[in-house]
Amino acid sequence: MHRRDVLKAGAALAAVALPDFAVAQGAAASAAPGFAPKPGAWRSFAVTTRLEIAKPEGRTQAWVPVPSVNEEAWFRSLDTTFTSNGKAALVRDPKYGAGMIHVEWAAGETAPFVEVISKVATRDRAVDLAAPSRPAALSAAERALYTEGTDLILVDGIVKQTADKITSGARDDAAKAKAIYEWIVDNTFRDPATRGCGIGDIAAMLKTGHLGGKCADLNALYVGLARASGLPARDVYGIRLAPSAFGYKSLGAGSEVITKAQHCRAEVWLEAFGWVPVDPADVRKVVLEEPPTRLAIDDPKVVAARRALFGSWETNWLAYNVAHDLALPGAQGPKIGFLMYPQAETASQRLDCLDPDGFRYVIRAKETTAT
Repeated sequence: MHRRDVLKAGAALAAVALPDFAVAQGAAASAAPGFAPKPGAWRSFAVTTRLEIAKPEGRTQAWVPVPSVNEEAWFRSLDTTFTSNGKAALVRDPKYGAGMIHVEWAAGETAPFVEVISKVATRDRAVDLAAPSRPAALSAAERALYTEGTDLILVDGIVKQTADKITSGARDDAAKAKAIYEWIVDNTFRDPATRGCGIGDIAAMLKTGHLGGKCADLNALYVGLARASGLPARDVYGIRLAPSAFGYKSLGAGSEVITKAQHCRAEVWLEAFGWVPVDPADVRKVVLEEPPTRLAIDDPKVVAARRALFGSWETNWLAYNVAHDLALPGAQGPKIGFLMYPQAETASQRLDCLDPDGFRYVIRAKETTAT
């Protein structure tokens, strides 16, 4: 049985010729030095996730994240289509609205598969921190949601104690937000031994003093310290789509196959500016991985990224959702801390989402912007 549904999440972009990825890489490599994202032209992408279950057993299910973020200034979640030989439907987390394609296969299905194609539009974003825009205030419900603790992002105990030390003497919310950002850049490190993007257990990081990890650790630490300081903040979970236009090898996808290019970012709400993009984890990624690798903190590439990544993002990247502590619909296994990777389980086990070859899924991105 094959089923296909089309989900309208926004106005579709016209289909156009696909640019060659190697050409895009060459253009990025020859870009002017520095790192300074600014809002410009919109770019559109089609992202295809092909998931198969290598060893189905009894009741087998999968959950594939789909883009669920819509922000007028920088991101549009457009159409999602899917094909499967199972029973498939779009479902949403009731708390955060995170979308996913949930598929169930009959016990006798020997070759379960689902293919999901999502279209998105993105453009770089930057907040002029010298020009307050005075947006409408967050609602009480939004403020409560984005200042509360989660299972892994605590806002009391050692997290609160650390936040108070970092922000001591800060005169306003912008000064607090910047102090936390600088502290993370100065005191953490990207740990290449961390699996995937990390898990984001920030209290454990602070208690052990091991302040290493990847984006889901370091940016979660930013979110937790901000929330503990009374600043609304949130993680944004997604995946890199294309090379960096600024020539940063570490800050873009290396090919059309983006199966392992997941990346989460962070935002903090400042009363004078609204949601402000930050990404201290990518500063530490530049330090560790940007050629020739292991750069000094005062290397010009690091300095440029550090300056830009408080207040701007290069949006060669897709935003899935801002959700935490999700109970996957119909799952037998436990909640997950965040939904950034495809998930699946058989009758006897939850599959390892960080093992795409054993699990069997591939994610590809193609730019569809007119040239």
